[in-house]
Amino acid sequence: MKQMTMLMTMHSFSTVFAFFGFGVNLISVAMIVVFRFTSRSRGRNKLIAQSCLTKFLYLLPAFGLGLSLYDLVLLLKQLLQENHIVYHEWFFSCSQFSLWVTIMLLLLCNCGLTVLCTKVLSLWLVMKPLFGIPHLLNVYSSSKVIDYLRGSSSMLVDIIFGLVVNIIRLMKASSESRNPGLLEDPLLLHNLDLEKSHLGDINEKALSFWHLLIFKHVSSLIDRGAIKQLEFDDLIQPPDEMKVTSCHSTLLSCWMHEKNKNSAHPSLFKAICYAYGWPYFCLGLLKAVNDCIGFLAPLLLNKLIWFLQKGSGHVDGYILVMSLGIVSIIKSFLDTQYTFHLSKLKLKLRSGVMTIIYQKCLCVNLAERSKFSEGEIQTFMSIDADRTVNLCNSFHDLWSLPLQIGVALSMLYTQVKFAFVSGVTITILLIPVNKWLSTLIARATEKMMKQKDERIRRAGEMLTYIHALKMYSWEVLFADHLRDARSLEVKYLSTRKYLDAWCVFFWATTPTLFSLFTFGLFSLTGHPLNAAIVFTCVALFNILISPLNSFPWVINGLIDAFISARRLSTFLACPDHKSERVHIVDKPSTSISEGQVDCYQETAIAILDASCAWSHNYVEKQDLVLNRITIELPKGLLIAVIGEVGSGKSSLLNSVLGEMQLICGSIDYYGSIAYVSQVSWIFSGTIRDNILFGNRYEAKRYSEVLVACALDVDISLMIGGDQSYIGEKGVNLSGGQKARLALARALYHGADIFLLDDVLSAVDAQVASSILSNAILGPLMNQHTRVLCTHNLQAVSSADMIVVMDKGYVKWTGSLAEFTVSQYSRIISLENSILSPTQHPTEERSTQLLDNSDHFILPDEDSLNISKEIQVDAESRKEGRVELNIYKNYAEFSSWSVTIVILLSAFLMQASRNGNDLWLAFWVDTTAKVEKYSTSFYLTILGIFCIVNSSLTLVRAFSFAFGGLRAALRVHTELLNKLINAPVRFFDQTPSGRILNRFSSDLYTIDDSLPFILNILLANFVGILGILIVLSYVQVIFLFLLLPFWYIYNKLQLYYRATSRELRRLDSVSRSPIYSSFSETLEGSPIIRSFRAEERQLGRFIEHIALYQQTSYTEQVASLWLSLRLQLLAAFIISFVGVVAVIGCRGDLPVTFGTPGLVGLALSYAAPFVSQLSSFLSSFTETEKEMVSVERVLQYMDVPQEDLHGCQSLLPGWPFEGKIEFQNVTLQYMPSLPAALLDVTFTIAGGTQVGIIGRTGAGKSSILNALFRLTPICGGFIFVDGLDVTHIPVRDLRSHFAVVPQMPFLFEGSLRDNLDPYGALRDAKIWEVLEKCHIKDEVVAAGGLDFHIKEGGISFSVGQRQLICLARALLKSSKVLCLDECSANVDTQTALVLQNAIYRECRGMTVITIAHRISAVLNMDNILILEQGLLVEEGNPKVLLQDECSRFSSFFKASTM
Repeated sequence: MKQMTMLMTMHSFSTVFAFFGFGVNLISVAMIVVFRFTSRSRGRNKLIAQSCLTKFLYLLPAFGLGLSLYDLVLLLKQLLQENHIVYHEWFFSCSQFSLWVTIMLLLLCNCGLTVLCTKVLSLWLVMKPLFGIPHLLNVYSSSKVIDYLRGSSSMLVDIIFGLVVNIIRLMKASSESRNPGLLEDPLLLHNLDLEKSHLGDINEKALSFWHLLIFKHVSSLIDRGAIKQLEFDDLIQPPDEMKVTSCHSTLLSCWMHEKNKNSAHPSLFKAICYAYGWPYFCLGLLKAVNDCIGFLAPLLLNKLIWFLQKGSGHVDGYILVMSLGIVSIIKSFLDTQYTFHLSKLKLKLRSGVMTIIYQKCLCVNLAERSKFSEGEIQTFMSIDADRTVNLCNSFHDLWSLPLQIGVALSMLYTQVKFAFVSGVTITILLIPVNKWLSTLIARATEKMMKQKDERIRRAGEMLTYIHALKMYSWEVLFADHLRDARSLEVKYLSTRKYLDAWCVFFWATTPTLFSLFTFGLFSLTGHPLNAAIVFTCVALFNILISPLNSFPWVINGLIDAFISARRLSTFLACPDHKSERVHIVDKPSTSISEGQVDCYQETAIAILDASCAWSHNYVEKQDLVLNRITIELPKGLLIAVIGEVGSGKSSLLNSVLGEMQLICGSIDYYGSIAYVSQVSWIFSGTIRDNILFGNRYEAKRYSEVLVACALDVDISLMIGGDQSYIGEKGVNLSGGQKARLALARALYHGADIFLLDDVLSAVDAQVASSILSNAILGPLMNQHTRVLCTHNLQAVSSADMIVVMDKGYVKWTGSLAEFTVSQYSRIISLENSILSPTQHPTEERSTQLLDNSDHFILPDEDSLNISKEIQVDAESRKEGRVELNIYKNYAEFSSWSVTIVILLSAFLMQASRNGNDLWLAFWVDTTAKVEKYSTSFYLTILGIFCIVNSSLTLVRAFSFAFGGLRAALRVHTELLNKLINAPVRFFDQTPSGRILNRFSSDLYTIDDSLPFILNILLANFVGILGILIVLSYVQVIFLFLLLPFWYIYNKLQLYYRATSRELRRLDSVSRSPIYSSFSETLEGSPIIRSFRAEERQLGRFIEHIALYQQTSYTEQVASLWLSLRLQLLAAFIISFVGVVAVIGCRGDLPVTFGTPGLVGLALSYAAPFVSQLSSFLSSFTETEKEMVSVERVLQYMDVPQEDLHGCQSLLPGWPFEGKIEFQNVTLQYMPSLPAALLDVTFTIAGGTQVGIIGRTGAGKSSILNALFRLTPICGGFIFVDGLDVTHIPVRDLRSHFAVVPQMPFLFEGSLRDNLDPYGALRDAKIWEVLEKCHIKDEVVAAGGLDFHIKEGGISFSVGQRQLICLARALLKSSKVLCLDECSANVDTQTALVLQNAIYRECRGMTVITIAHRISAVLNMDNILILEQGLLVEEGNPKVLLQDECSRFSSFFKASTM
């Protein structure tokens, strides 16, 4: 009776649902007819009629029509057989048939697609399937498989048809309202583009739909990768839509739109949404369909187990098995296509983000940029860009994972009714816990990123000044600072990792707890468990594992992405470098007044009441560097800007360039500008590249520029000529060569105004005289305005106008004649008084000098050959598979004990999981026959398995966190130790961008990505092992399939991995030029802006990004090629297990293939095998890729090391006399090259002051290199106080010498730390030395010893930095003081005072001075003159000066011309 009542109820519901569906179909037909006859559009289908999507749209109604026709045939057959009319079914099927016929007829019309794409109708079509859900549920209650499949197929066609119509509608709307160039093709289709102009190109290049679907075009690449090492030429060309220029313009236009819309706080996230929101939305629709199809597998599994339990209906069983296989195949294609198009979108976004960061660095001035450290800006490019792009992964998962969880729970309800509430309760309880953990993780991440910025900044600083640090013997001190920053970073990283471990524990144990509580409650409420219920639930639990485990990572990824996007938004929102009050006037406008035209014709630069500061947020008056300056610089003159150190000369030039913050007043310049900075900026490339700087090559002008800048002889002696490659920052050029090369760039470029910042200080007197005569006063520049900041007497004497600056004020302006009688003439007269009376250079004397210049400026051939042979090689990469030794090294970094604990806990955790499932199978089988044990007994054992599994999960999670952190810390420590012990030559040959890449991207991988992917790999491996063992135990026949399957699988993955490894290495190699180029741009951005070369540099950077884009794209499609084939292979296994199970259920067979419980277990295990197998190889391949980072770091742990040890220990206070002896010393930078020093012998008596002079590149700095053992000598001996320096530990040796390097070096920190980094001196002593070095007043004005010096020492001028470096050397109180051009960048008055101070304060000390200024060595006890690595003259300078035949005398005469 009860069953009868239930049947009647179900019948009544069936009737209601059918009539409800009938009504929905009739409404649809009516709407289509109405919109057809009211539509006025004609012929609009043609725009997209040729696309694959529209062809697919025509196929769907045909398929739907076939299904409804089949329904009618079945109803007719039922009518004939049973003579019974089911009216509601007839109404529903006829209305469905009518609807599809109407749609087919509509699509045959010209305007049919337009009608379907009307907003109301398209939205109705996508909502219509929702009204069909009640009818579908009614169909699912049927026991007939054919009804089940018909209902599912009909619903699926409805859903897809509605989605496709809406996609086409949105695409049409997008093409009409937005720039067609921004249109992204959606879903599976490459050849869909609404731009008519692109259709031809795509059709010519497009592959067939099938080839695109199976990634057939990747096979040729995989073939090549299996037999040879891949090169960049072998990579797959990305589609046109992925061109970096297009990606850049798309994102930039959207960012500018957002910036205009919300100028106060623009959001990069919103700009990304504007740019790629629509294609991303389309991918979301594809993901929704894919997720829904994924839930068909447990439903089919449930039906199959029910049929297997009955032991009949074999045809239905085979149909269900085929359906399982087909669903798996469809899901394989959808999975790979979704990933493929998501990856394309991510790559487009990544290239867009990286290029707009780079462009911003080109556009933001130094004052604005000062709010960010260089390390922070490096992090924007290396880490924040990737994190922001990861939004693409996490954002869809944010709704998809809860949807999957919700659907799984609703399906659980159909199996175990309200018993699933217990599982839901656990999930709900974990939500606030997870939110709390996510908040803590977000805080830790933000703090970690700040420390990462600081660490990368410190690493960059250390690499930039490594030469100076080696000479100071401070590399260990700086390494300690870097370790401190790393310790703070790891502190927050460990907080994050341990919180992540808790997340993993909570979410990984949820499915097991779910199983225990759900089945426990279901059985305790009196419901019997059977195989169909249990293993459908087990399959659903398996589906739950992925979203539950992934959810914390998704949240963390979103948090990271939003933090990074916010950081980037702050940087990108900075105003561009041209202040509103700095005007560039290229030519007079017709609208301006006559007076203004006259001003344009006569004036080059006009500064009116201008005050400027370096700080981006000017607060106090003392922040002003330039104060109320008013000056007008006429056109066509040579204007010399002079003044003491720190007077504001360089700042004046920077204010004209717009690099400073203009607080008040205005600055105008008329025409174009070429700028040569005080510190020469040289980029990686050939000499010709550096001179042309993107301009067209003109042979005559090029030759004239080389002669004018005294580079012609240098280049003629270089092995590669002007095609010789210059390393990063010009490491293989001398200081003088770099200065001349920078000047040649400006000269070749040509400009109305040349801003020259102390360009003559880096070269010797003869070369300076030649450059002044032939370049600055020569025909290439003499008609142009030249503003020259200088201390050079000849240059000042040649100037048409002189500007005197003091402490940020313009004190005086006038002509040379007026200057000589002014009170300020003392600034340059002091040097003049040291020399014999000078003659001002006349044209005749200049010509004479030029005619005889070869004798004076001939560079050292040997040194040039040496410098040019120190080549910067292309970045090396290993071949073949990642060696097992790399994995062993990583395990050692983590510690073997931790590794063993991780492995044991993972294996035991999987064993407990499999034991849990086998116990469920045993429970089902025993209760089906006879009740042997009580329910509580089964539940107790199940609970034990659950507790063991949870405990082992906790152990594994925290072991992984601990091991990963330990490895991260040790890798950084050992890498740092190896690098600080590397010789200087290694840093000369290796661009700092490469090394910084190890410290940023590679270390970030080792910190974060590698432990994560290793964890997934281990989980996948033990999961697959567990599945294979259980399948083999349940169905012995599976063992026969296992061997051939494993052979195919192994061959496939080996075939792919060879290519994968090479692609990852190419990817890493292609990444380094990006960071090197970025570092160069950060350093040279003022020069780039002055030349208006931003577009040219951006184009160069885009080339690097395009190569990176190509390697990443190729890597991604190769990965998907494998993933698809593995998933198809796994689909075959599912079908095999299903067929064996159906065959085994026949009662008449002599052999059985397992009990219902075990068969159900096998099927539930075979279903997730699709994703598990694919995930294993993907994670294995990804691990191998990530291990390349370990491999790359280990490469730098193999670099040559300095010989740090010695057999001679030093007593405190050594050297006692300071006597230095060179005996037949020969020094070579490479064994195959000529010597830089050749058989040099001299003795410097203790307590004497010796000057070393010589032409540019003569080998002067090589003397110091040999003395400090920066480069090992290959012959001879060097003694200091009788001790052979090779017997002294090298750091002890360097620490006992004082030095002032050629390039002044100040690091970020307090001034006290810069002067006394070990904190050993009293403040009174420091102030005393600062006063002697004439820098005390500037230090007091800046804020005293606690004043914080900014990165690179930009708080002080270059001259002031040199004075501080001199004070630092004097504070060391060493008996040996080495000065390498320490007065090159200071004014002559300060230089004289310094020389006197050194003479007075350094009595009793041995002072070695390398100088270009003759005045710097006139009062020395002795001088050494070097030429071509040989010591050619030695003696007292005053005695040599009296000998007219001496080389020193000729030097002196040349310097006074």
